[in-house]
Amino acid sequence: MVRLVLFDIDGTLIQTGGAGVTAFGQALESEFDLKDATARINFSGRTDTGILREVFLQNSIDPSFENFRRFFDSYVFWLDHFLHQKQGRLCPHVPDFIRALEKLPHPPVLGLLTGNIRLGAEIKLRHFNIWERFLVGAFADDHEDRDQISSIAHRRGCELINSKIQGDEVLVIGDTPLDIQCGRSIGAQVLAVATGNYTLQELQKHRPDFACENLGEFAMHGAET
Repeated sequence: MVRLVLFDIDGTLIQTGGAGVTAFGQALESEFDLKDATARINFSGRTDTGILREVFLQNSIDPSFENFRRFFDSYVFWLDHFLHQKQGRLCPHVPDFIRALEKLPHPPVLGLLTGNIRLGAEIKLRHFNIWERFLVGAFADDHEDRDQISSIAHRRGCELINSKIQGDEVLVIGDTPLDIQCGRSIGAQVLAVATGNYTLQELQKHRPDFACENLGEFAMHGAET
């Protein structure tokens, strides 16, 4: 039985219409006068902090605490702005899938396992009115490495219910090979969903436990086994 379900955000729960990437670029331009700094950056499955460190190093900017703070203070402002400008949406069947999990005889704890910073995750999910559905999570503020973030999310889930949750009692849901990898790092079951930038066939090459085009195709009894 699955006791903890950890969701990735971008490409798994929501599509922001490019608001996140646009906000990232705008913050780099407004704060550090860097134009098109993210043009060749792959965001999929990565952490905000890891991406920012890469951009800083590529442009000979000190990856100091102050520069990280300066960037993210600007980023969250632009993120909220662009979420209202872009045509974002929930990924297919997300509300139905969450309701189905909540109606199980023994509903699992729902949490987040994301490369977003916490405030960025909250801004995004509040915009789509689903932030309150998640009781626990781990974020890019906790660590730059996704495998470490998954360990933190797992630990926090255990702390929330005051009980040890075995790895195979965790279901990690994501849309990239890196999501599959970080789920494997804690011994979790992994559901790969092709609602992001990777096709179903590309995801299946990384051998998730389950794979589907969207969450509506995932049989609900699969989350109980």
